[in-house]
Amino acid sequence: MLPNGDEERPLLEDEDVQVQPTTPPTCSTWKVLTALAALVVLAVGGTAYFGFRTSQQPTRSTERFSNGTHEFKRTPLDSYPYLNYSANYLDRGLTPHLLDISKQGLRAKYMKPVFPTLTFPNHWALMTGLYAESHGIVANVRSSYRLLTTIDKRHAIEFLGPRNEHRVLVQPFESMSLADWWLGEPMWETAGRAGVVTANQMWPGPPVTLSGASPAYFVPWRDKVPLQEKLDQILEWVDIGDVEKRPELILTYEPSLDQAGHATGPMSALVNETLAKIDVFARDLHNSLLSRNLSHIVDVVFVSDHGMGDTSEVEWIYLDGDDILGETWNNVTHYDGGKFQVYITDSYAGGYLEEVMPMPPRYHFSENERIAPIWVVPTLGYALTSKKLGDNGMSIGNHGYDNEESAMQAIFVVHGPFSHGAKLYSTDTQTSAWHSVIDGTYIIPGFANVELYNLVMRLLGIEAWAASNNGTTGFWDKYVDL
Repeated sequence: MLPNGDEERPLLEDEDVQVQPTTPPTCSTWKVLTALAALVVLAVGGTAYFGFRTSQQPTRSTERFSNGTHEFKRTPLDSYPYLNYSANYLDRGLTPHLLDISKQGLRAKYMKPVFPTLTFPNHWALMTGLYAESHGIVANVRSSYRLLTTIDKRHAIEFLGPRNEHRVLVQPFESMSLADWWLGEPMWETAGRAGVVTANQMWPGPPVTLSGASPAYFVPWRDKVPLQEKLDQILEWVDIGDVEKRPELILTYEPSLDQAGHATGPMSALVNETLAKIDVFARDLHNSLLSRNLSHIVDVVFVSDHGMGDTSEVEWIYLDGDDILGETWNNVTHYDGGKFQVYITDSYAGGYLEEVMPMPPRYHFSENERIAPIWVVPTLGYALTSKKLGDNGMSIGNHGYDNEESAMQAIFVVHGPFSHGAKLYSTDTQTSAWHSVIDGTYIIPGFANVELYNLVMRLLGIEAWAASNNGTTGFWDKYVDL
């Protein structure tokens, strides 16, 4: 498989290599842009750090707070993902409003995406707290050994793998309604089990999960939706008068920055224009909550899914060249260092690919039959193709590289009762877990995006309901006083 970030194509009948861009030399900052998958978690609640685990039937706080006109429950209200916002980008002064929000709240040095650093695997990791091998969304275009019964064959391509095994390829948006593909439990399903009202505005994933759960409010995916329309929808939910019907967790997805980065490159005029629009959105959302006297009740969390590198002057690696993969999979050979790495998943280890390295354990990307057996991971600055394809369809900006590459890192910005309380806790305990920079902005160390699920569980006060996930138990304890 030869994915080019989000610009992917169907496999040819004789292909079964999933190609992702590895850790190369560090990319200069001007070449970097990462996904603004902004997760705006509007968390209702005074200090919003509570939650417990018990063997008994869990109960949830019924405490309510007032903005002067309405009652609000103590829970997160909104989650907003921006595609393609680099951790480094906040330091350039090009998004003054988001930077000001981060100064009033706090931000992370970076947020590390899961491998592969693609849109769908990371959006579902943010939702479930699971690595791609666990939640099953292992690429933007996905394949499996078997044709699942719910798949519409019009949206699937059947083919044979390198060992003549039957496989099926499913395109990303066509799989949205196929709950079989989306494993794990998204945060809105967990919240629903705990009695929390939820809303999902276009966040990638199935509208109904395998267990039959769905958000109380759901807006299906549409492309090219104006940011103002998305903001209006968020505020419409926030303004619902009945506290029992008002969503306490709102998820919203915005892909425009990712699309601009792919089309014209991370430092293009189009990307700069899109950044400005997104910054205005962040300002308007922030001001709208202030005007409703909700800043002490609602937590807003902006996150991104992955980064983006400049591939405008990329060097091509031809997978079917005699010096790399040869004409058949039996000729796959690994060369140490340089332009790319070749990995094989556990299920295919040994036998006919003796010189290929096993998938690195740090990728957490081997224990799933949907993962193609062979992965070629280029160094940033290189891209993969074949003699037949040439440079057709290559984006000027791209992602999918090693998830430790600086260009792939995402953002985490939070403002509201959580950040306020966390800063007080930091002062009281003199914790060394984080620090403030010269302008007073508090910056916590970088962390993996699979930790986000447990943060939202804590903000909602429903940790006792949390599903199994790959987050670290007690990770958020160093920032809040339980």
